[in-house]
Amino acid sequence: MLIVVVGWGSCYALITWGMRDVPVLWFASLRALVAGLLLLAVLLIAGRQADATVLPRRAGIWSLIGVLALTNVTLTFGAMFASTSGLTAGAAAVLSNSAPLLIVLPAWWLYAERPRAVEIAGVAIGFGGLVLVAAPTGLGGGAGLAVLAAAGITAGALLARRLTDVDLLALGAWQFLLGGTALSVVAAVTEGPPTTITWSARFITALLVLSAGATALPYVLWFGELRRASLTSVTAWTLLVPVAGVAFGVAILGERVTLMEGLGDAIVIAALLLVIQSSRAADRPRARKA
Repeated sequence: MLIVVVGWGSCYALITWGMRDVPVLWFASLRALVAGLLLLAVLLIAGRQADATVLPRRAGIWSLIGVLALTNVTLTFGAMFASTSGLTAGAAAVLSNSAPLLIVLPAWWLYAERPRAVEIAGVAIGFGGLVLVAAPTGLGGGAGLAVLAAAGITAGALLARRLTDVDLLALGAWQFLLGGTALSVVAAVTEGPPTTITWSARFITALLVLSAGATALPYVLWFGELRRASLTSVTAWTLLVPVAGVAFGVAILGERVTLMEGLGDAIVIAALLLVIQSSRAADRPRARKA
């Protein structure tokens, strides 16, 4: 999971760095499409293209993959990239990775993962921290888009439980390719044709690192963890993503963390630590019974 944390934590710094040469939504769609092509290439090289799990045939499976692509890729990536125009890289990383705070109640309702009182308290405290992080931006624009990205990640995590019989590489490839294609249509309508992209060495480097190291690999690992552990405990790992995001923002972009943002970051991280500690404590009795 540390690979996921570092990969996702670097996203906003890489996005901010690469957006000097490309319109926002075209950058987001290219990220998804390149990641999907990379995973598809791995499938072909591994000779698994004929496997039924690579091209699922179960009734309704493609509908679920399509919904996953629209929520976890089209919505999430589009909102995530667009949010950077109104937030610092560190603040955007905190807000868009608030999925652990959003997933507790849906996981209880859909999968009977009942939250403990301490987890509910952690959710309430965490949202208070998010308000402090977003306050300097006026709680609009970039902040709202970053929270929308977190909602997309949450929906993707919930949907992933319905797709446990699909090959992980195939699931990643198809969701990125389908979601990236849909996002490219949105980009074409709102930003025009991709003729304004400057294919500089800076942009190509940012795109490749973002697509491979911060998208394809982390998402395969992420979906693998979602299949074996509780949603609350897995998503709580993203508590480290904002920390990495702030660090990358400071180190790569030279951003400064304000006192209000720093306090909000600390509260969010403390709340997420509370949630994950509670989840681990709840898992121990189940492990002993097993």
